[in-house]
Amino acid sequence: MEDLKGTGVALVTPLQEDGSVDFNGLKRLLEFTAEGVDYFVVLGTTGESATMSAQEKSKILRFVINNNSKNLPVVYGIGGNNTFQVAKEIEEADLTGVKAILSVSPYYNKPSQEGIKAHYEYLADKSPVPIILYNVPGRTMSNISAETTIALSKHENIIGIKEASGDLGQCQEIIQGMNDDFFLTSGDDLITSELVKMGGIGVISVLANGFPIEFSKVASLALEGNFSDAKEKSNSFEVINPLMYQESNPVGIKEVLRQRGVCGAQVRLPLLPPSDELSAEITSALKEL
Repeated sequence: MEDLKGTGVALVTPLQEDGSVDFNGLKRLLEFTAEGVDYFVVLGTTGESATMSAQEKSKILRFVINNNSKNLPVVYGIGGNNTFQVAKEIEEADLTGVKAILSVSPYYNKPSQEGIKAHYEYLADKSPVPIILYNVPGRTMSNISAETTIALSKHENIIGIKEASGDLGQCQEIIQGMNDDFFLTSGDDLITSELVKMGGIGVISVLANGFPIEFSKVASLALEGNFSDAKEKSNSFEVINPLMYQESNPVGIKEVLRQRGVCGAQVRLPLLPPSDELSAEITSALKEL
């Protein structure tokens, strides 16, 4: 748990004009973000994992581990709605150097709470590294309830949850009922300080791609108990944060990275590059920051 306190960056996957992975851009991103973040999250939603092949995923993970100059902890995204296929991916992956797996709750199927619980227990029993639950109802169309999370917190190979439900009451219930060796980290950048105040340990952040030093201060200040300054720092991102999702994540944050000279803004279909309007809004928001 100590290794995953603070700010984890949900890394984007830089792409070249032809849609292939831009490993030079990825190296620049790793160097840029390592200046401020506490750990890397590879191939989560922000990394466009849904449109990456198995071969690309393996190459990206190895590249991150081999170009991790500060030896930051690495969390790797493996999830899906086919329980047996996800378990197979976990078993076949080279997880050398991986601290934990971040696994999204099954989407599309709309399973019951018992189904969600059974899904994660099956994965945790098969996985050689710990599992972090990922609750993001806005994408999966189903919520991992507080009761289910608390039950799963008792599994010895399930160590935490990335909570992106936006439901502070649910987060409070989880924190009050979870096992002592389990953690909750924020999946919503702008409520990080509130969740840390409740007992959370930080954030897995989209904004930290573009603002690794600046945004990481939100979690670090909150973990120090300086909640007023943490909230003030968080509030400074209120204008730009909605733009990250206006045309779907990671379109917005990749445009930030383009404008900051880190990597290009290319994304894979069915996502499209940012519109001229969004690009202009981001330019304006960056000037404010």
